[in-house]
Amino acid sequence: MLATIDNPSNAVEWAIAEMINQPDILNRACEELDQIVGKDRLVDESDLPMLNYIKACAKEAYRLHPIAPFNVPHVSIKDTTVGGYFIPKGSHVLLSRPGLGRNPRVWEDPLIYKPERHIVNKDSKVVLVDHELCMLSFSTGRRGCPGIVLGSTMTTILLARLIQGFSWTAPSNGPNSIDLVESEGDLLMAKPLIAQAVLRLEPHVYLELM
Repeated sequence: MLATIDNPSNAVEWAIAEMINQPDILNRACEELDQIVGKDRLVDESDLPMLNYIKACAKEAYRLHPIAPFNVPHVSIKDTTVGGYFIPKGSHVLLSRPGLGRNPRVWEDPLIYKPERHIVNKDSKVVLVDHELCMLSFSTGRRGCPGIVLGSTMTTILLARLIQGFSWTAPSNGPNSIDLVESEGDLLMAKPLIAQAVLRLEPHVYLELM
């Protein structure tokens, strides 16, 4: 219950903040929604398989801005070797989420928000889990998160509806960009996101939410 609230909301908050600072990314996401869904109805769960760029935006937020510094600890049940490192039986194993997602040996420009890095070609389908563990969102394998489908769906639909329903900019009475500093002690935004939202759909579309 806690994970289904914290993880999607953290990822979407960071994604919106990053996209406000990079309007080209925000515009591309809007164009995908306008093309796939249109402006006469709200994006629905059935649309998600076709929203590849929106999912790439969400995945990039999970890569660059994980909600926790480490995964849930595990204990090795036997001696093993991973990546050339010997791990004795009984070792407590923790993976660093920022260490994986911001690893310069794996990711080009690791500190820059670039959703297109997750789209290999025009036919590739973006999924929010990384089975190669180049980043850690929902983990993988037998010990992976049982809520992968639920968490991916909630994150994508929340981000998609916020982007479809509103034009986002930095507040008019402040700097023209969002402060992307992390808070001390955790990976949340140091200053909660405050942004200006303007309706971009016809008023009758929002009645679907009532």
